[in-house]
Amino acid sequence: MVLDNFIVFEGIDGAGTTTQLNILKEKPECKNFLFTAEPTVSPTGKILRDILKGEIKVKNETAAYFFAADRNEHINGELKTENSMLVTGVKEACSKGKIVISDRYFFSSLAYQSTGCSPEIPRVLNSLFPLPKLLFYFEITPEVSLSRISSRNVREIYEKVDFLKVTVEQYHKVLEEYSHPDKNQGMKIVKLDATKPKEEIASLIWNEIQAVYKNSL
Repeated sequence: MVLDNFIVFEGIDGAGTTTQLNILKEKPECKNFLFTAEPTVSPTGKILRDILKGEIKVKNETAAYFFAADRNEHINGELKTENSMLVTGVKEACSKGKIVISDRYFFSSLAYQSTGCSPEIPRVLNSLFPLPKLLFYFEITPEVSLSRISSRNVREIYEKVDFLKVTVEQYHKVLEEYSHPDKNQGMKIVKLDATKPKEEIASLIWNEIQAVYKNSL
């Protein structure tokens, strides 16, 4: 099932998804939009953030379950906002006519978790979540992405060049799989060169959004 008012940004760490989310937040034309991210800032998401920082040690399979649990609250939970961001309740927000843009979704799990455990585990855990109407994939090499985030005070457990190389390969496999009409159910995939200037990327994203939601903006 495709959730018509749902848009997702995907890419490895440092690809620029959060930057583009913040650019859209400042656009006056986006007054009917809600912005969100995974992991969430709900209790399940806070556990995940501690796992990603390496403060809680779990098996890769356990992390996959935590991501799916947090995602279920994100999509199917009660509509909640905090500090101008949607925390949970994507489906409810979309049903009320809001356009929701998420920084990451289950495609991240299919790429990242498939690297550390059996690919079937994240696939089964995420098989019932709806597809977005628009999926933007930010294409970038691990070397460039890691150079961008080198100044961060905290590095996450996945922010290693060898791991991210495998993750990029997994992303490509997932995108290829979902490029087939019988799989994507009408979801549109837009690949972006994430090394281009942020203003140029923002323009490309907005043009795609306008084309899909021209009657809703």
